Amino acid sequence: MGKVVLVTGAARQLGGRFVRRIQRDPEVDRVIAVDAIAPGHQLGDADFVRADIRQPAIARVLAEHSVDTVVHLDVSGKALGAGSRTTVKETNVIGTMQLLGACQKSPTVRRLVIKSSTGVYGSAPRDPAVFTETTAPKSLPSGGFAKDAVEVEGYVRGFARRRPDVAVCVLRFANILGPDADSPLADYLSLPVLPTVFGYDPRLQFVHEDDVIDVLRIASHEPRRGTLNSGTFNVAGDGVLLLSQCSRRLGRPTMPLLLPAVTWVGQALRTVGMTDFSPEQIRLLTHGRVVSTVQMRETLGFHPGFTTAETFAEFARSQSPGLLPPEVVGRAVDRLAAMPFAGGTGEAPGISGADDTQPSHSAR
Repeated sequence: MGKVVLVTGAARQLGGRFVRRIQRDPEVDRVIAVDAIAPGHQLGDADFVRADIRQPAIARVLAEHSVDTVVHLDVSGKALGAGSRTTVKETNVIGTMQLLGACQKSPTVRRLVIKSSTGVYGSAPRDPAVFTETTAPKSLPSGGFAKDAVEVEGYVRGFARRRPDVAVCVLRFANILGPDADSPLADYLSLPVLPTVFGYDPRLQFVHEDDVIDVLRIASHEPRRGTLNSGTFNVAGDGVLLLSQCSRRLGRPTMPLLLPAVTWVGQALRTVGMTDFSPEQIRLLTHGRVVSTVQMRETLGFHPGFTTAETFAEFARSQSPGLLPPEVVGRAVDRLAAMPFAGGTGEAPGISGADDTQPSHSAR
């Protein structure tokens, strides 16, 4: 028989895409799609099981279907439907604990793939220029999805010690974007005006939805010759973009605010349900974050099909036109950057010209 793959978070857009893709692999015999709510999209020939991973019943699902590969995608920063932040945290943390407990007891499970986030590194003013998988964060995330991811990874390390016979792969994704992106950062970038922290222009990395599916497939199967898909890996597209570059490519003006004012605006946006402008996201939009992808390439053997700039371009094309043409926003940002109070030199920092055609940095 081929592999029996169980995928959590099947009701989410990313989970549904992976379920539809993995079942086409010739070495996969069956796919068991699991979520607490019925998905609003098709799952192909996968067997859908409505189950809450926060409940012990998930162990019965593993046993009944003799699952040998578990892909845990139900770790997210955004609630589905009318779900609350409390529900998300419970699913992320308690759900992962229950799932790992079920995997520990299962004699058939041989491979575990966990969706995590580069948010585990936090965002702090004294962070290194580039994080590697072994870099300790200067300041651990104090709340939100990033803190959930830190806790999830702690439980996964404990599971790996107790079940050394199970191949465990933790994928730390940079901000996932694309035409169908559904995340707090995507919501923020969709605002007509982007609130920013005055005096800061953070570096950001993105990974395309298609690349996420491809690297999950690599992690779900036996390693290819000359590679190893057990361990922890940063996953991001080549290069970085500054937030100012993102705003001009979207044609959306920024609204620089002092940090306390950004916090108040974030609270207001959360209250009206426009976006989850959480403290962790404010820190990201203040200090930025860049990770090394050397291990992703040399050990895991994965080479993304999209750079950070190409990923953002795909996302931008899926958005409604901004309030201003991108070239107008670009000229305005350049003028602001050149002003003495911004410490400018006549050109926006790290930007090669007003047309903004090339990213300013790269990280590999």
